[in-house]
Amino acid sequence: MSLIIEYREAVQDDIDALVDLEERCFDGDRLSRRQFRWMLAKAHAELVLATLSGSDTIVGYIIILFHRSTALARLYSIAVLPEYRQFGVARTLISQGEETALKYDRYYMRLEVRNDNEAAIRLYTRLGYHQFGMYDDYYEDHAPALRFEKRLLQEPRSPHRVVAHYAQTSGFTCGPAALMMAMNALDPAFEMSRKLEFQLWREATTIFMTSGHGGCSGHGLAMAAWRRGFGVELYVNTSDVPFEHSVRDEDKRTVLKLVHEDFLDQMQSTDITLHVRDWDVADLRDVLDEGGLVLVLISSYRLNSTKVPHWMLLVAMDENLAYLHDPEVDWDSHKSAFDCTYVPVLIADFKRMTRWGKNALRMAIAIS
Repeated sequence: MSLIIEYREAVQDDIDALVDLEERCFDGDRLSRRQFRWMLAKAHAELVLATLSGSDTIVGYIIILFHRSTALARLYSIAVLPEYRQFGVARTLISQGEETALKYDRYYMRLEVRNDNEAAIRLYTRLGYHQFGMYDDYYEDHAPALRFEKRLLQEPRSPHRVVAHYAQTSGFTCGPAALMMAMNALDPAFEMSRKLEFQLWREATTIFMTSGHGGCSGHGLAMAAWRRGFGVELYVNTSDVPFEHSVRDEDKRTVLKLVHEDFLDQMQSTDITLHVRDWDVADLRDVLDEGGLVLVLISSYRLNSTKVPHWMLLVAMDENLAYLHDPEVDWDSHKSAFDCTYVPVLIADFKRMTRWGKNALRMAIAIS
C-alpha cells in the first residue's frame, strides 16, 4: 500500500479533528481542546499537520515550541494514527519540525519521551537525538520522562558540565536560586533548599526595587557567596547605585543607597575582586575555562516582554552560543525545568540581553 502524505500548518478549524486524533492516539496525558486552541492562538509555536493527499483527513501532527531570544526549540508533542505508523509519517513530521525550527534560528531541538516508549526512543536515536537527562514522575501515571536533545546545525560546541537546576519558588529570588545552582555545581556537598533560597535573599536583597519585594544586587550576592567560602569576582559597569533609576520614591531610593553603601563597606574586609568596568564575553569565557561559573544580570524583556532585572547562571559557551540555566520556570506557558536548563542563546543576543534599564546596567558575578 502506498500513500501520499501532505503537510501544512494547522488552523482553528482543525481543532475538532486534532482532539479526535489525540483521543485515538493516547490513553492519557492528552492535549485538551483548550490547549490546542491556545497553541494556535497564543503560543510561540508551530503546529504542522500530516494529511492524506486529496483529502482533509488528518493522520498526524507535530507541535514545536520556541523560546523567546534563545536558540532552543522544543518538540512538545507528536502523534500519528496507529494505522499510519508504518509509512514514515512520524519521521517526516520530525524533519518538518526541524526545518521549522531552523527557519526561526533555533539551533537545538529538545523533547521528552516516556522511558517505556521503545519505538519512539529508537526513532529519535536514529534521527540523531541523544539522551541528556531524565525527569522522575513526569506523566499522569507517574512514569519518568527521558530528555533528548539534537543540535540541528553541526558546529563546534562546548561540552556541558553537570549543573543541577533549581527553580526559584518566588518571583523575587532568581538571584539566590542562580547562586545555589553555582555553589552546588562547584561543591556537590552544598545542598540546595527553599530555606537557603530565602536565607540568601535576606542577605543579598536591596530591599526596594521596581515593585513588591526587593531583588538582589550583585554586591549582595557576591557577599553571600564569599561568606560560604567561594572565590568571587564582581563585574559592574558603573559606580552608580544598582537599580536606583528604577525607584521613583525618594525615601525608597535613600534606603536602596544605604543598603548598597553597606555592601561596599562589608566588601572592604573581604578578598572579593570588584571590577568597576564593563565586562566582555572574553572575561566570562576565562572564568568558565578555569572551572568557574557566572551569574549574569539580564533584562527579561527579551524573554517574556517584562522589563524587570533577572539573574541567570551561565554554565558554558562555544563559538556561537552561551548556555544558561534560568531559575524562573513559566509553568503557565506549558514550560518545565526541562526547558530552563542549558538554554542556548546566540552570543549576539546574549550581549543584548545582559543590559538592563535606561542606564544599560551590566553585572556579572564569577564564582569559583
